[in-house]
Amino acid sequence: MSDLPPRVSALQTDGPSWPAQARETRNRVQRKYFDTVERSRGLPVDTPYVRRHIDETLADGQFAPGAALLEIGAGLGKGTIPLVARGFDVTANDLSPVLLGRLQAAAPQPIRTIACDVVDIARYVDRQFDGAVGFFVLHHLVGFDDIFRALAGVLKPGARVAFCEPVAWNPLYYLQIAVTPTMSLAGEISLAAMRPGVILPAMERAGFIETASRRFGYFPPVMTNIRSGRRVERWLEHQPWFPFPHAFQVFSGRTAS
Repeated sequence: MSDLPPRVSALQTDGPSWPAQARETRNRVQRKYFDTVERSRGLPVDTPYVRRHIDETLADGQFAPGAALLEIGAGLGKGTIPLVARGFDVTANDLSPVLLGRLQAAAPQPIRTIACDVVDIARYVDRQFDGAVGFFVLHHLVGFDDIFRALAGVLKPGARVAFCEPVAWNPLYYLQIAVTPTMSLAGEISLAAMRPGVILPAMERAGFIETASRRFGYFPPVMTNIRSGRRVERWLEHQPWFPFPHAFQVFSGRTAS
């Protein structure tokens, strides 16, 4: 048993288990955070910025064309619709049926969706997936051991996972939260936990092997979406002397065969 007071114990983001009551409370906060505010950053748009996140995630996930993928935190479909367009068999999961309804409305074709907490995903599927993927979702969640155990339970042997996330020590994210009225640290609760030392051990405790993290990119959409900005970013990525932390990273691993 933890020696911490109940409230402190419930606020940890990297422990082995997340109490059911605390998770329900957290889910209500998260639903309010996303259901009641229009967030353009989650809209499905085809831009160089979005394409790079998808390209880097798929590269580390090593997903074969046509693979059956479970996408967690699908939201409005920013990653879902491009994945479907690339030929993947996507099942989109999100806590919010409101967001999934908007995803369906925006999609050019029907997409299989599941509205539930990801830790309960096994109750809602009758298949095993070739892989799991997520785009900027883990830093909204808590209880990573529970999450990765749940994912491992619905993945085939040898299935891979890949999650694109912010880099915890990049100060621009905290500045963005501070100056954006519709954002809050409560909504981005695990941003500071987006570190290899937190996420990879949680994956390994859930049975994933060959876990890895890789950082990339520096710029926000306004710069990445112009050709000169992309050229500068690529140049900076090859300069060992450039000290500023990357903005993005991919966590990956696979289940045992």
